[in-house]
Amino acid sequence: CICVFIINEGDKFLKQIARMQPYSEDIDIVIADGGSTDGSTAHDRLKQHGVNTLLVKTGAGKLGSQMRMAFGWALNRGYKGIITIDGNNKDSVDSIPDFIRKLEEGYDHIQGSRFIPGGHHENTPVSRLLGVKLLHAPVISLASGFRYTDTTNGFRAYSEKLLRDARLAVFREVFTGYELHYYLAIKAAKLGFRCIEIPVTRRYPKTGKTPTKISPVRGNLTVISKLFSVATGGYDPE
Repeated sequence: CICVFIINEGDKFLKQIARMQPYSEDIDIVIADGGSTDGSTAHDRLKQHGVNTLLVKTGAGKLGSQMRMAFGWALNRGYKGIITIDGNNKDSVDSIPDFIRKLEEGYDHIQGSRFIPGGHHENTPVSRLLGVKLLHAPVISLASGFRYTDTTNGFRAYSEKLLRDARLAVFREVFTGYELHYYLAIKAAKLGFRCIEIPVTRRYPKTGKTPTKISPVRGNLTVISKLFSVATGGYDPE
């Protein structure tokens, strides 16, 4: 299945699921909603685009809590692989078959990257570009022993084997935000799971507000703090 993470993405989300509809015959589309109030998740709208499953987070936390909700739902229903994607219409949904193929080939952690041959990005904010290339990706690469190039990109895939491994203990309530993405990238490589990056495209709008849930100052400081905490073992099971 492919899990789409959203909270009040409005028209961006609706445009994305329309683009994803052709793939609904090959993969189940699951919406993992953080509590949207914009009407974009109305049942009839989702149904007409081939979406049959809407999960809504009701407890505390943000992305990490949505991820745990989606992972738990999918594993309980026997899915062997889970693709994740943001719901703000930035990502190349035509890359979905590439993730499916890599899961079928036996990879456990598949990271989409704009920065490897075949990848592409447009209108990426300079601060985001520098942050990924000079800080985020190098820290996670050093901590994991695997060379990652695009560690803030939520377009990824995970195997059932990885998510069920007791050494990761993915379903702990400590994972409430972006740290779960970082944790899985690091632990997957350190524990010997099969990891790979594949090329994807991410397009930011030319004008207007950058589609992100990370605030410029406080949000970025939180990301950096959690990044170093994960990299130094702060989220490892006791």
